[in-house]
Amino acid sequence: MQQRYSHARQMKRATKKTRKLKTYLGRVIRDIRRKCKNPDKKLIALLIRAEKIHAQKRNDKNKIYSVHEEAVFCIAKGKIHKKYEFGNKASFVSTSKNNWVLSALSYDNPYDGHTLDDSLKKAKKNSGKEPKHAHCDGGYKGHDSTLKTQAHVIGKIPKRAS
Repeated sequence: MQQRYSHARQMKRATKKTRKLKTYLGRVIRDIRRKCKNPDKKLIALLIRAEKIHAQKRNDKNKIYSVHEEAVFCIAKGKIHKKYEFGNKASFVSTSKNNWVLSALSYDNPYDGHTLDDSLKKAKKNSGKEPKHAHCDGGYKGHDSTLKTQAHVIGKIPKRAS
């Protein structure tokens, strides 16, 4: 109901339901702490994470976005139809002709251009050769690559491109 009220822009009702959910969470945490005298490691980890979720405020840094997955971050997209995404960024390097994947790395939430050097170094380590050209999307504008590889930032990819 909280999500439905929020989607319908009924913020007072949504806030009430959020408070109710936080109350439920606090009651469950306290109930488990009271009834389970010596919990195992997994339950302790879940209780600690639940307490952090219960204590976090809207403007806090390093919020928890997923109970079961630690490496989930809020990524601002800057688009009207989809302002935010939740997950983490990934960088892939593949060959241009056969699409062999040479490198795959996961990042917290850096600017795309800052991931180029790491990705190309990993590709060089895996393949034994340094790439001569790197074709990147628009997110890599203003990259800070220090390698010999020429980085070509592609705006809109034409249909005839291979």
